[in-house]
Amino acid sequence: MSGIFQRISLIFRAKTDKALDKMEDPRQTLDYSYQRQLELLQKVRRGVADVATSRKRVELQANGLNTQADKLTAQAQKALEVGREDLAREALTRRSGLQQQLTDLQAQHAQLQGEEEKLTRASQRLQAKVDAFRTRKETIKATYSAAEAQTRINEAFSGISEEMGDVGMAIQRAEDKTAQMQARAGAIDELLASGALDDPTGTAKDDITLELEALASTSDVESELASMKAALGAGPAAAAPALESQPAPGQPAATAPGQYQAPPAQTNYEAPPGQGGYQAPPVQPTQGDLR
Repeated sequence: MSGIFQRISLIFRAKTDKALDKMEDPRQTLDYSYQRQLELLQKVRRGVADVATSRKRVELQANGLNTQADKLTAQAQKALEVGREDLAREALTRRSGLQQQLTDLQAQHAQLQGEEEKLTRASQRLQAKVDAFRTRKETIKATYSAAEAQTRINEAFSGISEEMGDVGMAIQRAEDKTAQMQARAGAIDELLASGALDDPTGTAKDDITLELEALASTSDVESELASMKAALGAGPAAAAPALESQPAPGQPAATAPGQYQAPPAQTNYEAPPGQGGYQAPPVQPTQGDLR
């Protein structure tokens, strides 16, 4: 039973790790690591500031003890001058106690100063590492972004990207539907032409009907062509009697009975002697039929 749970746990961890690896963005991970390093550097700097503050406080205490020791020394000297040896001894005893405290403060000051120097060097090294990591981080991010863009471009060119794959599938479906509709339209046209299907509009005709209509149209054309040829052949024969009925030049045309015939017009007129200009003959009115 425990083996089953172990396998389930292993499978769950493997799938979780794969999902997290797929969701992980190296650029975000680098930014987060850089942020953590900055926070650590800030803590180190605060530690250096705290140690320096403690060292300064010890220095102030040491300065105060030195001031008190000097004051007790002066008081002891003054007590001896006035003959108060007991007061001088008490002042020197107190100064000795302050001297012991001052020695302890000096040891603490030296320790704090060492810690401060150590933290300062650590802060400087950490600062250098953070700066180097920031430079390396930006380089890796730029390289990753360029590689990602190049990969997307190559996938787009090759058609294996998700977006281009969807577009390719849509184009393929459209082409398949178009081919299917073309095949269906062609099949329906063949069925209508063969007479297997009836056209409710009556516009579709089978092959026999089309052939009969073509023959009728050809016969009509031939008949019309023969009529035109006959009309062209009878044309010269009909024109000869018309030419014979026309009068000869200089002879009056024949008139029907009871129809007035105008005299022939004179083409040349000579003026009488002695007159210099040309005078046209008087124009006689022309009348139609005189009944």
